[in-house]
Amino acid sequence: MDSEAFRKHGKEMVDMVADYWDSLRDRQPLPDVKPGFIWDLVPDAPPESPEEWSKILADVEPIVLQNNTNWHHPHFFAYFSTACSYPAIMGDILSGGISSIGFTWKSSPSMTELEMIMTDWLAKSIGLPEHFLNSHPGPGAGIIQSTASDATFVAILSARARAVSSYKENNLIKSPVPQPEDDPVITFGNHDASIVSKLVAYCSDQAHSSVDKGIMLASVKMRKLKSIIGGPHKNYFIETETLESAIREDRARGLIPFIYIATVGTTNTCAVDPVRALGPICKRENIWLHVDAAYAGSFSLCPEYRYLVDGFEFVDSFNFNPHKAMQINFDCSPMWFKDAKEATTYFNVEAEYLRHEYQAVASDYRHLQIALGRRFRSLKIWFVLRALGIEKIQESLRQRVKLAEEFSDLISHDDNFEIIVPTHLGLVCFRYKGDNAINEKLVNTINDDRRIHLVPAKINGVFFLRLAICSTITNSKDIEFAYHVIKDLLPKVL
Repeated sequence: MDSEAFRKHGKEMVDMVADYWDSLRDRQPLPDVKPGFIWDLVPDAPPESPEEWSKILADVEPIVLQNNTNWHHPHFFAYFSTACSYPAIMGDILSGGISSIGFTWKSSPSMTELEMIMTDWLAKSIGLPEHFLNSHPGPGAGIIQSTASDATFVAILSARARAVSSYKENNLIKSPVPQPEDDPVITFGNHDASIVSKLVAYCSDQAHSSVDKGIMLASVKMRKLKSIIGGPHKNYFIETETLESAIREDRARGLIPFIYIATVGTTNTCAVDPVRALGPICKRENIWLHVDAAYAGSFSLCPEYRYLVDGFEFVDSFNFNPHKAMQINFDCSPMWFKDAKEATTYFNVEAEYLRHEYQAVASDYRHLQIALGRRFRSLKIWFVLRALGIEKIQESLRQRVKLAEEFSDLISHDDNFEIIVPTHLGLVCFRYKGDNAINEKLVNTINDDRRIHLVPAKINGVFFLRLAICSTITNSKDIEFAYHVIKDLLPKVL
């Protein structure tokens, strides 16, 4: 394919994407397929000679589009939303077209510096303390990670290294015998395994499964703190005494508490950990405080939801996913450090081919992530914020909240159902007033029906259904439709 063919077929692909979005209402949120379907549609070996692009393009609809879950369907109410918009797609087109790999400033100067500006734009828009800004003279910084899972893992590893370094410096645990110069085995002091085995990380029992995974991969111990229902949101939260008691108990056992991973907008119920109350405890106990606000963080763009970032002066690191609700497509998970210079020392691995003449004054983002390379993710933030503006995105966020409240109102006035926790930020948690088995059968029946798609959750042995407002084209009629589908299927379940 030469440049002229690319111009022609590239326009055809753009038309296909636009046609797909225009046809969403005519599709189903869930495809009717079983694992292994692809083997009947795609040859088991690649072609020996080139195929015509028209033939390739003709296979996209029957193989890809007809057999994929349509996350932006107006009747898709599962998980949390994955945001998208045409300006965001344009950003990814340009990123793919440039195809740079930004592991150092010099490897892609515009990629690095536009990312610095865009994370500053976002930080200012959601009300983060100014010490998180790249433009601030302090050591704070923002970076765009791929996902919240990556950001959480980076925070855990940074906190782990800080704890190891701190305890070695204070001689609470003796350093290993100095390594002979001719020893071929290299030991990384900030990641001393003899100390790592004593570390314990804390999180709420409502934390996302990616927190469990990150802690597991970091080879440290985990303690899930018991949440209770209450507080200003009448939702699940962690009491200060619960954290303090855990710290006392674990220190008495000879363990080293080193990080608390707070959740702002849990997947189960969109609950919010009280950062302002827990932050001073973490600061006093020298425990790294990381906040995962993957879904809910976008809503702090609206002044009325700025409570979501309350107490963030105590936070060591923070991330959220604009690719969930800010019209910016996956993958885009900005992360901020209070002290990025400190974190850089824990990730820094030098190689001659990575050195450049500006490394003393420029930002090399490879020091704040797991991978060496990175994509030009800031382009889609830049395009979306300029093409839509803050007010348009705020309008979309408020619409999600409004539609969720409409569904919650329908459920609340139906004697068959009950609301589990107050509806929050576009998420409704509800169940049929019966045992878990009936509710499990209900959600399976709903998804087998394929007119709408939602997923369940389970807390303290209680199984319930979640309805999240996910699509920007969902409207009040779609909410009524979802309610009537559930009502229509309920007699079959009972």
